[in-house]
Amino acid sequence: MKAQQFQIEQKETNDSYILSLAGELDLSVVPQLRSALEPVMDRKDQKLVLNLRELSYIDSTGIGIIVSILKYRDGIDAPFSVTDIPPTIQRLFDLTGISGYLTEGTEQ
Repeated sequence: MKAQQFQIEQKETNDSYILSLAGELDLSVVPQLRSALEPVMDRKDQKLVLNLRELSYIDSTGIGIIVSILKYRDGIDAPFSVTDIPPTIQRLFDLTGISGYLTEGTEQ
């Protein structure tokens, strides 16, 4: 079985910047994700949203990036949420203890 290629779809609304992630978020795609995040990390006027609906896998590096986004956005008092978390990834978030810190948006 071939792994699904990592993809990022970016969408901007009046009050949100949404990154929809698909495929596998692991160490090999960190530069791609950081590049997509760079222009919006400091923007306090827009909520940063990670939509994980199409994410099939996440490793510890991917979880670490989400935690670092959470800490950074919290530190600058900018809104951040993670939405549409698949059940298998939600379980990892629960096991690692970060679920309570993520503001869940719209459910599937």
